[in-house]
Amino acid sequence: MSTTTSPRCTEGEPDSCPCVGGTLDKLVQPAVLAVLAEGPMHGYRLAQRLGAMPSFAGHKPDPSGVYRHLKSMGGRGLVVFSWDSSQAGPAKRIYRITPEGQRCLDRWVRTLERYRQTITALLSTARRATKKR
Repeated sequence: MSTTTSPRCTEGEPDSCPCVGGTLDKLVQPAVLAVLAEGPMHGYRLAQRLGAMPSFAGHKPDPSGVYRHLKSMGGRGLVVFSWDSSQAGPAKRIYRITPEGQRCLDRWVRTLERYRQTITALLSTARRATKKR
């Protein structure tokens, strides 16, 4: 059995504790796809929209991390970009979801539904356990 080092819960720094759910990085991909399914947008605006989502609990995602995800997702054919030079200043990338990205988002919806069912069952068990004390 191997052990891994993970943040510990401490009284002084509750936001760094894994139990507050701040380590949900794998939800960035479906969040990006969901936002882009609403329409194309610049990367910076996308990062702002992600930060406003409840799954980020008010923590704005690191824009450079969002761009890394977009690059990775582009390499897998989930998103594409085009250049927008219509505004003053340097051209900006506008990201769009692809048909493969839409199919991936559809699969994520099914996966998240299963996660929700699992979490609901775990939450019920945990609530019962805390009431026994």
